Amino acid sequence: MLRGWALTEALIQRQLERDRLRELIEDAEAEHGPVDQAAVEAKRAVLRGDTAGSADAA
Repeated sequence: MLRGWALTEALIQRQLERDRLRELIEDAEAEHGPVDQAAVEAKRAVLRGDTAGSADAA
């Protein structure tokens, strides 16, 4: 189990990763336009293995 400084360091690292991911998403949306939420949900269904009735999910 992480304690003290190790926990703090892990939390900071996680936040930095989230901040960087947000920057990447913003850059991609600026270049390619906003994300199609229906496409995102279809891909999530594929990752969950819940592809029944979703022929265009792949």
